[in-house]
Amino acid sequence: MLEFLICSMLTIFPDFLFRRYVQGKRIGREINLYSMWFELRYGITACVILTVSLITMIFYFHPSTTNVTAVFRTVTILPESNGRVAEVFVGTNEKVAAGAPLFRLDNSEQQAALETARRRVAEIEAETTVAKSELASADGLIAQAEGAYLQALNELQTQVDLNARNPNIVARREIERLQVAADGRKGALAAAVSNKQTLETKIASLLPAQKASAEAALAQAQVNLDKTTVRAGVAGTVQQFSLRAGDIVNPMIRSAGILVPDDRRIGLIAGFGQIESQVMKAGMIAEATCIGKPFTIIPMVVTEVQDVIAAGQFRPTDQLVDVQQLARPGTLTTFLEPLFEGQLTGIPPGSSCIANAYTSNHDALNEPGISTGRWLYLHVIDTVGVVHAAILRLQALLLPVQTLVLTGH
Repeated sequence: MLEFLICSMLTIFPDFLFRRYVQGKRIGREINLYSMWFELRYGITACVILTVSLITMIFYFHPSTTNVTAVFRTVTILPESNGRVAEVFVGTNEKVAAGAPLFRLDNSEQQAALETARRRVAEIEAETTVAKSELASADGLIAQAEGAYLQALNELQTQVDLNARNPNIVARREIERLQVAADGRKGALAAAVSNKQTLETKIASLLPAQKASAEAALAQAQVNLDKTTVRAGVAGTVQQFSLRAGDIVNPMIRSAGILVPDDRRIGLIAGFGQIESQVMKAGMIAEATCIGKPFTIIPMVVTEVQDVIAAGQFRPTDQLVDVQQLARPGTLTTFLEPLFEGQLTGIPPGSSCIANAYTSNHDALNEPGISTGRWLYLHVIDTVGVVHAAILRLQALLLPVQTLVLTGH
């Protein structure tokens, strides 16, 4: 309507002035309801053509959308495993700090596993103490084996010396028996030394490795026990939290609630028409007005334009996807951020908004060697953006009336 009024001032109104003051035709006589089309046909035709052209140019180069939402981030409250709730620490709409406990699952199994791991560590420590005692005993066994071996060698050497002086004094079988005894004592000494080395290796390598494994199992059991207490990952407000002791929580089926972080605001997400995909660029200046904060125009900037349209997505299933199921046209998802800090203050997260984006040809107009026709065309494009800005401000004025009076909300 505003475009038509502006165009009529440039077409129909001059045509009427020509008919009135040059041809002398007056409204109500020569120009009436029945002769209006014939008398003002040139102005009406030009007005329709100019209005259609202006609307097309405005809405293409300066797109507008009512699909705008002040989005915010939420965190789903879920345990890492299913279980029965044993204790609840918070209630609905309660503010919590980061790391605060929310609820606890039944942890009897985890506590038993933790106690088993703790006992295993104590068992290995006891084995280490015993091994050290056996190591001290091994030194005594080595000394005893060395004494027995030396005694056997001395007895053997004595009999060998006697046999060397007089072969008839000592029987050869006695010398063989003493040799076998000496070899046996030597083997016992080697076994005692080997047993000490085994104990040293066990104390230095095996038992520390077993203790490290047991301590790792203890730490894992402690982690599993800690996981039964679900804590807030960030500071925020707990919403839709109706969990009570005795309820079953399954991360695959039922969540416990939603945590809305304090730093929840992301910005505005707008869905523009697909036809504006060649126009929408990151860095464009935009404006928005929201129902949650009426009579306010918020200057924005386009920070990102999603390069895919969500309506065409699919994922592998057990059925083939028919293109007819994807026939509904999607929108071009665009992310808007306030141009200045704090301008979204006062707008409730989730509010519906209206947004305009404006094409700027400032760099193209400053290019050297630009033709006059192109220069004029780009100036017209930038200028008609004022019309869309005026429409947005008119919508900001009428939005409360439309919401409260016309729709009854």
